[in-house]
Amino acid sequence: MTKAEVILAISRKTGIDKEDVKNTLDELFRVIQSAVTDNHRVHFSGFGSFSKKKRAKKIGRNISTNTAIVVEEHYIPFFKHSKFFAAKIKAAGSV
Repeated sequence: MTKAEVILAISRKTGIDKEDVKNTLDELFRVIQSAVTDNHRVHFSGFGSFSKKKRAKKIGRNISTNTAIVVEEHYIPFFKHSKFFAAKIKAAGSV
């Protein structure tokens, strides 16, 4: 499902104008990105939480030239689902 499809689904279900839904979603994403960048965890009860995770410095490999490269320590965005969310997905059934 794309962002446009999500916006359309929310708009149809709530009766809110698509542009208003788009602006609200865009602002939600900005708030989450800003909070996580500033070392805050953003938690949605029953859904999960967004945070950042530290990756240690390591030696990687450029497979094209077969040379070792140093990948410095860095942060990545991280999402941890809630137990409730995982249970809903699991209960949905078939693969």
